[in-house]
Amino acid sequence: MDKPAPRPLTQPHPARLAPAHPRRAEILAAHEAALEAGQPGYLDPDTGLFVLTAGFLARRGTCCGRGCRHCPYYDD
Repeated sequence: MDKPAPRPLTQPHPARLAPAHPRRAEILAAHEAALEAGQPGYLDPDTGLFVLTAGFLARRGTCCGRGCRHCPYYDD
């Protein structure tokens, strides 16, 4: 089992979602809504792709190394 990064599940690492991203607020709102509803992911308002939540990824117990936006283990 990997050790989670020292940040809340609601906050992705800045390298995975830049603080200056023009749709950051929308993306974080969609992520938070999915977390609260216990859903495994949400449709990205920017790309339309299905994105896994940090909660879903944390329950897996380990990082897959694929560069997930909300990876709870990524802290480089």
